[in-house]
Amino acid sequence: MRFAAIGDALGLARRDGVAAGGMARVRTVMNQSTPQTQFPRQDALTILFAHGAYQMAPRFAARKIGIKHVQVHTLHDLKARAGEADVVCVSMLWRNEVLGLAPRLRFVQSISAGTDQYDKAAFAAHGVRLASAAGVNANAVAEHAMAMILATERHIVSGRDNQARAHWRPMISEIGSREAELAGRTMVIVGLGRIGSRLARFARAFDMHVIGVKRDPSSGGEGADRVVATADLASVLPEADIVVLACPLTAATENLIDAAALARMKPTALLVNVARGLVVDETALIAALQSGRLRAAALDVTREEPLPATSPLWSMPQVLITPHTAGETQGYEDNVIDILVENLARLSRGERALVNEIV
Repeated sequence: MRFAAIGDALGLARRDGVAAGGMARVRTVMNQSTPQTQFPRQDALTILFAHGAYQMAPRFAARKIGIKHVQVHTLHDLKARAGEADVVCVSMLWRNEVLGLAPRLRFVQSISAGTDQYDKAAFAAHGVRLASAAGVNANAVAEHAMAMILATERHIVSGRDNQARAHWRPMISEIGSREAELAGRTMVIVGLGRIGSRLARFARAFDMHVIGVKRDPSSGGEGADRVVATADLASVLPEADIVVLACPLTAATENLIDAAALARMKPTALLVNVARGLVVDETALIAALQSGRLRAAALDVTREEPLPATSPLWSMPQVLITPHTAGETQGYEDNVIDILVENLARLSRGERALVNEIV
C-alpha cells in the first residue's frame, strides 16, 4: 500500500484535523499487534519524547490518538525514564548507553534526518528498530543555505552590523569588495539528496551553473547541470564560486574538506556547510580564512556544538554562523510525527519495512 493510501486509512490527524471515523481507524490499526513482532498494543504502549526544545508531546497529543506519552528535555531525564519506554522519539539527546537502560524499548524514531549519533550495530544487537526523519526539513535546510549565500554575497550581514552601529556605509570603490550577483556563477553542491536537490533547483532559478557531487552520479542529476562522483570532487572545486556541503556524515565524508581541498578552491570562493561539522577540517578552514586563501564561510554546523566562545570563527567578519538551525521550522514537530505515526502503524501490523528505515 502506498504511503498516501496508508495515511488515508490511518487518518493521520494532521494539524488541519481529522474526522472521528479517521481517529477510530487509527485506534483499530494501532491495536492490531501481531505475533511476528509482539509490538505492544496501543493501550500498553508508552512513547518517550526527548528533545531540548521541540514540543513533540503537545503536538502528538493534539492528534488524540490515545497513546500514553511523556516528554523530557534533558539527557538526565531521558536516562531516568528510559525504562518506561517502548518507543523513544529523540535526536541529539540520544546516547547509545540508553539501550542498556531501556529493556522495553522496541523502536527509536529519530527527530533528526542525520543518524550518525546512533550505533546501528548496537541497535541490531538489542533488537531495536530505528528510523530517521529524512526529508522533513529538506526544504527548510535548502532555503537556509540559499539565505546564507544571499546574506553573504549581498552584504546583508555587514548591513545588519552597520545598522546596529547607526552607520550609513558609503558606496564601495574597490570593485572586488562590492556585493556579488549570483547569475552566471558556479555552485558545487556536495550531496544531492533531498536537500542538495532542492538547493540545486533554487540555484538554477538564480541562473547559476550547478555541479552536483554524489557517491553514484549514474543515479541521476537531481536538478544539477552536471554531476560527478565524490571521488572526483577535487577536479571540480577549482570551478566553484560557491561550495555547499549537504552530504551525510560518513567515514567517507569526515574531513572531506581538508587543507588540500581548500587549497583547490578559488581564493574568492564561499564555503557553506549545512551538513555536519565533521565534514570540514575546522583548523584548516580557520587557517585558510585567516590567510585570505578563502574569502568567506557560512556555517550552520561546527565540529563542536555549541561552538566554544574561544573559537576564532566567532570574530571573523567574513564568517556567518547560525547555531545548527537550518532545519528548524514551524512545522517540524508535525512533520516528524507524521512519520512516527505511520511507522507505529506498520510495526503494529508486523510489517518489516519502515519509512526512512535505518535498522
